[in-house]
Amino acid sequence: MTTRKNELLKKAYDTLQQLVWYNYPLDQAREIAVEDVMGYGTNIDEKILDFTGFLKLVRDQREQSVGMEVSLETTPVLRRVTSDENVAVFVDEIKVTMIIGGDKNEAPLRVSWIFEFRKDRWFLIHWHGSSPIHIEGDSWQKDIWKKKNEELQRMVDEKTVELKKSIEELKSTQAQLIQSEKMASLGELTAGIAHEIQNPLNFVNNFSEVSNELISEMVDEVDKGNTDEVKIIAKDIQQNLEKILHHGKRADAIVKGMLQHSGNGGGKKEPTNINALTDEYLRLAYHGLRGKDNSFNVTMKTAFDENIGKINVIPQDIGRVLLNLYNNAFYAASLPSKGGFSDPDKSYNPTIWVNTKKMDDKVLISVRDNGPGIPQKIVDKIFQPFFTTKPTGQGTGLGLSLSYDIVKAHGGEIKVNTMEGEGSEFVIQLPIK
Repeated sequence: MTTRKNELLKKAYDTLQQLVWYNYPLDQAREIAVEDVMGYGTNIDEKILDFTGFLKLVRDQREQSVGMEVSLETTPVLRRVTSDENVAVFVDEIKVTMIIGGDKNEAPLRVSWIFEFRKDRWFLIHWHGSSPIHIEGDSWQKDIWKKKNEELQRMVDEKTVELKKSIEELKSTQAQLIQSEKMASLGELTAGIAHEIQNPLNFVNNFSEVSNELISEMVDEVDKGNTDEVKIIAKDIQQNLEKILHHGKRADAIVKGMLQHSGNGGGKKEPTNINALTDEYLRLAYHGLRGKDNSFNVTMKTAFDENIGKINVIPQDIGRVLLNLYNNAFYAASLPSKGGFSDPDKSYNPTIWVNTKKMDDKVLISVRDNGPGIPQKIVDKIFQPFFTTKPTGQGTGLGLSLSYDIVKAHGGEIKVNTMEGEGSEFVIQLPIK
């Protein structure tokens, strides 16, 4: 047989194996099988009388294989071509190995393929499957496959129930972790709030004492009939009361902010002064860290775009995001002074920059530090839950993940720009409308 004819025969045989045993496209089956292709198995019902039946058998074979790990070991038994080189017979013994749920099962088959050379191509004209040894049932082991499929389905159902239970437990654990992260951030705020609330309370106390003294003086002037002096003192008292009211409201706002921050979520969007919110949480974060470590010091530089105005956000949620970014920036900026840089002689001033800017229909909030930066190999992981670059016990790994979700829920984005040895910058983008 000519080399070309032999190569075409080998190609037809290999393609047929791909069609029957693997995933050769069914719509191309006519390239290798004639319209009146026939085939028989050992079972009386297993007959192929035309191309449609052949295609159905292949489909059934594939459907029965779903969910199974199937491998084949083919041993050629016979290869023969007729003298006119127009008909070829292939006989193979095939060991089919099926692994289902860890159980290994083997089904031996003997398959005969008959090809005919037509129109400059080899086509399958006849197929016959049988058993090399006696096996109950048909040569395709349909009963065994069906039983294994039923067993597989039972196992899938059991695993599904277990998976649903695990998912519910995971959701419950996740909710607890999220609440723990919120309370952890609330703890970080405590010292800052104590410092912030002390200032307006000091003003209230001082102006109250001064006003009380002024009232005594005013009584004396009234007794003297000095109405001009009484009016001057009364005006001073009025100014003091205005200052007391101002600082009282300031203390009230701080307390409300603390209560909002400790809430379980469900807040509503409201027109919020982003610049004021950004500045407020910056000071709270700084004083919070100073409260835990009075040696902590960092330079803070701010630049707020006055054209932003108010935008609709959930203030306590965005505040939580800002608090997390600030704490991370403070932590990073403090690393070089603790040995983060390999060069001990390098002059270093820990600094963070906080900027806001209106850009088209967005508001940008940038938090940048001059710490050691984030290694490029882990940048893609920093927003993943439970991933943290901090030492064990110093980070939950949920702060940035929750921040990412909060900003996403506001229709915004949070991105990071970093360079090792130079620092990192986190940028929040929030839609104005």
